Amino acid sequence: MRDFAALYQALDASTATGDKVAALKRYFAAAQPADAAWAVYFLAGGKPRQAVPTALLRATACRLAGIADWLFDECYQAVGDLAETIAHVLPPPARAGDAGLAEWVEQRVLPLRGLRPAEQGERLAAAWDELDTAGRFLLVKLIGGGFRVGVSRLLVQRALAEQWGLDPKLVAQRLVGWTDARATPGAERFAALVAPPDAATPLSGQPYPFFLAHALQAAPESLGDAGDWLAEWKYDGIRAQVVRRAGQVWLWSRGEELFTERFPEVAAWAATLPEGCVLDGELLAWREGEPQPAPFALLQQRITRKTVSKRVLAEAPVRFVAYDLLEQDGSDRRGEPQQQRRERLEALLATQPAHLSPRLEAADWPTLAALRATARARGVEGLMLKQRDARYGSGRTKAEGTWWKWKVDPLSVDAVLVYAQAGHGRRASLYTDYTFAVWSRPPRDAAEAQAVVDAIARREPVPATDSGALRLLPFAKAYSGLSDEEFAAVDREIRAHTLEKFGPVRSVKPTLVFEIGFEGIAASPRHKSGIAVRFPRMLRIRRDKPLHEADALPALQALARGGG
Repeated sequence: MRDFAALYQALDASTATGDKVAALKRYFAAAQPADAAWAVYFLAGGKPRQAVPTALLRATACRLAGIADWLFDECYQAVGDLAETIAHVLPPPARAGDAGLAEWVEQRVLPLRGLRPAEQGERLAAAWDELDTAGRFLLVKLIGGGFRVGVSRLLVQRALAEQWGLDPKLVAQRLVGWTDARATPGAERFAALVAPPDAATPLSGQPYPFFLAHALQAAPESLGDAGDWLAEWKYDGIRAQVVRRAGQVWLWSRGEELFTERFPEVAAWAATLPEGCVLDGELLAWREGEPQPAPFALLQQRITRKTVSKRVLAEAPVRFVAYDLLEQDGSDRRGEPQQQRRERLEALLATQPAHLSPRLEAADWPTLAALRATARARGVEGLMLKQRDARYGSGRTKAEGTWWKWKVDPLSVDAVLVYAQAGHGRRASLYTDYTFAVWSRPPRDAAEAQAVVDAIARREPVPATDSGALRLLPFAKAYSGLSDEEFAAVDREIRAHTLEKFGPVRSVKPTLVFEIGFEGIAASPRHKSGIAVRFPRMLRIRRDKPLHEADALPALQALARGGG
């Protein structure tokens, strides 16, 4: 545990790629295989479920430190991170333990789940009493399921490859599925991960590393001749791979989660594919007979369901739409050109066009741009552009060729800042996480809008939702899109116009209008505004726009009806 905590600090303290790789190699060279296996799990993005409620972590830390809740809250507001706050307020440890990472995770962290709160508190106290500040910080991150570190999966692959003299592509292939909850990291798995290239490693249901696209920011003409690219629709679904081997079917998400049982209709279809076949594509909610996929909101109803009823299957049917063939007849086809893989895929699914992403034929960029302009009406996000001679790479790389996602411009509305919360990490001292609202209806004039603002400043009750009175309706939260200078300026305005404090949240007198962009919008009975937006972000501060000219709920409802 001590060594992994030191590695975490080394990775967090450096921004140099070479230093990070060197630190990783030093750790792996000295670590026991079981410890190294868990280290790879966490560094590659694995997150075990939260073992202890946050409230109990805070209460136990306050008890051991002998401080009041309010003082802990003040410390947390200054620091901006729960684990760091706990690590600093606890008294010095009475003893030093030497257990490794695997022992800590398997024998101390994971068993905490399901225990009575009193016993959880006792075990926490004992654990903290043998760890230094760095170890306590790391333990809280692991217990709380909030472990993050400034190292990419690609750097972990590179460090393992360099340390054991392996091809990084081979390491990437072996790492796929490493963080799936069904497979516990261990010494044997780590030995297989770093085994010599000729060591037998049966694929069974393992997928391939996903090849990721880059966002196209420049004009498409910068890519050269349009004829050098294959064009397809950019679907708004869940990226997935279908694996058909050994008489079985496996369905993997891009996040390397095995979720075959959640989509039984897809598994049944995949069972009809020939043996030794792996397809890359998209899971989409798509009702039979409809010309286009349903909004993502319908698919979202299926994502978290581990058991699916007949009613859900009927109301939210899911289809797998394939756009690449990675394996055929048991042979890896990723090294073949994109054009060749596409032809194989079309031949394979010739009798099943509903499961094949259509190829878009266009002679030039203006024709493709015209198709892209129809994307939102078709229920898609834009276009995918793939080099005809591109190989299927690993991750977001251009070494094997390139995929570009040429998405339509985001939807946007002008909204009013009404709540603010401090950020985390280096933004812990600034208010950077904002809640935005729109008018319930268009104000008649500036005076009516100002009357609402004045009532909010006086903290008068909000009118009932069915009263017809003008009010501001919160509908989205956003924390990205502004520069550091803009965040600092908004922070000053928030502090000057704070009305009330609710723990870490401040209500703010409405003074600022922002343009908020988002990828999609849909009606949602779960939200008070009746609207849910996907991936909201701040596009700019609208200091040129008065409050009464901010958008109103009918404008969002119209966007939702339009299939945005």
